[in-house]
Amino acid sequence: MEISGIISAIVIGIVIGLLGRLVVPGRQRIGILATILVGIVAAFLGSAIAAAFGVADTKGVDWVEWLFQIALAALGVVALDRVKVRR
Repeated sequence: MEISGIISAIVIGIVIGLLGRLVVPGRQRIGILATILVGIVAAFLGSAIAAAFGVADTKGVDWVEWLFQIALAALGVVALDRVKVRR
């Protein structure tokens, strides 16, 4: 993977992580770095799921892929928040 791919993955992960965090109601007790990491993982997993369903490459904006990514980021934020609360 080239440096431009890594940088774009980080930028997309930031956006996806923040959007996923905004979707979850209430206060989350995880840091920004954890949010970014959740966003990066959600971006990759959401892209893979969208590709599996055949909706990853559509004409125009890939709304279904974005929805998968944001939903996975929201689930990741909730999961990390729950783990942090129990500690």
